[in-house]
Amino acid sequence: MEFDPDRPRGLLSRADREYLLGLTEMEHEQSKRNAEARIRRRVTEGIVDFYLLVRNLERKDRKQIFEKGMDDSAFRYGLVGMQTFAYMGMKETGMEFEHILGPAVTRAEEAYAAEGFDSTVDVDVTFDVGVTLGAGLDSVAERIRAGEAVGPDEFLSVMGGEGDVLEDVESVTLDLREGGIGMEHGEFVDRVAAFLDGEATWEDEDRVHIAVGDDVGST
Repeated sequence: MEFDPDRPRGLLSRADREYLLGLTEMEHEQSKRNAEARIRRRVTEGIVDFYLLVRNLERKDRKQIFEKGMDDSAFRYGLVGMQTFAYMGMKETGMEFEHILGPAVTRAEEAYAAEGFDSTVDVDVTFDVGVTLGAGLDSVAERIRAGEAVGPDEFLSVMGGEGDVLEDVESVTLDLREGGIGMEHGEFVDRVAAFLDGEATWEDEDRVHIAVGDDVGST
């Protein structure tokens, strides 16, 4: 998703978003440190505010947020981003995500049962993550540069990483049989094409070529 810094104010101000998107150049190192400290503070206080939202925001308001928000792809990306941010932050600091996920799901189910059914409920939360190391990012980048097909997960790992591999290629070939997507093939390809400012050409139902940016229409 290409993020729009002009969206209405949320946790971050427009200035915060433009800084994170690299649209603002800081003349002094102190200005950069101030911006980063401001963002850390706002995110921290924003997380704390969720306690107030859970306890005090009316159910009808919460429901409206999600009913209207699900029509916005940025909102759906944001939901994934919320969980990813929490998971990554806890993993990096040695905290078990399950220690937060378990109580969160339990309290939500208890509240839902009480509000919706005037009942109590027993909740058992099972959380299991299996991780298998795949190809290194350098290897994936080299395959993309060589014009070889990569899976969706591999492409996303390069797209979300550092480096300019996607600025060095004329096209990207995706093999949609490799790796999970979590959405329809067509929707995923449309989003990748939009990200690359490119145009997709399907070889078959599982393989697609995407011309990148200025290279659209040049072949």
